[in-house]
Amino acid sequence: MEKALAPIGVFDSGYGGLTVLKKIVDVLPAYDYLYLGDNARAPYGTRSFETVYRYTLDCVKWFFAQGCPLVILACNTASAKALRSIQQQDLPEIAPTNRVLGVIRPTTELIGTLTKTGKVGILATKGTVSSGSYPIEIEKFYPDISVYQEACPMWVPLVENNEHAGLGADYFVKKHLDSLLEKNSSIDTLLLACTHYPLLMDKIKQFLPDGIQVISQGEIVANSLSDYLQRHPEMEKRLSKTGSRRFCTTDDITDFEQHASLFYGAAIKAEKINLT
Repeated sequence: MEKALAPIGVFDSGYGGLTVLKKIVDVLPAYDYLYLGDNARAPYGTRSFETVYRYTLDCVKWFFAQGCPLVILACNTASAKALRSIQQQDLPEIAPTNRVLGVIRPTTELIGTLTKTGKVGILATKGTVSSGSYPIEIEKFYPDISVYQEACPMWVPLVENNEHAGLGADYFVKKHLDSLLEKNSSIDTLLLACTHYPLLMDKIKQFLPDGIQVISQGEIVANSLSDYLQRHPEMEKRLSKTGSRRFCTTDDITDFEQHASLFYGAAIKAEKINLT
């Protein structure tokens, strides 16, 4: 029996993945999308590998139960700590024809073409930094590039409490930029390896020296997904295209909707779901 057409699933531990979804929708507006924020168990960035893997797998299974054949982990921590295990261990058992993709590989495939000095800085959560995923992946594609990482534990709370544009953010933004550039003054490309960080873009640019470019992931991931669907027509044919958007959270709907307008750039209506 032919499978029914279904939306593309987009997952994040909270709200940040909405910045990625927004760019995906800009590039691929015809498709249907189902977004899930696991806000009840956020943040993922400080949790262990095992916990992030278990939580992420719960959510991937939920997407599959909704019929989604393709799920994008629009979360750097989940991509760093859970994606490979899910792809290699779980998919062959639970859904061999489905696919789960992350946000790390598309960025690392491209970043070497953006730096002139060969010195790249990664700004991320503690969990993403400790995973070493970015240096490992970048080395596969660009072994001559040097990668310097900086964990920014206060940046996500600043954004989620809507303090990212205020003077209170200045100290924490400048502190981590200075710390990163102290590791190598020749860094010319900075990657925002957390989906919350694009909302700090103006502050980041304010405290950076001239000549350093700042890269956010949304557009890169969106273009990579477009390329993936062109290269995999067997998956593309399984996706529905009515332009619908459905937003779900594991926590409070009102709180999610209030934050969503900040990240997605438009008002949304959310549903609360239970993973069990």
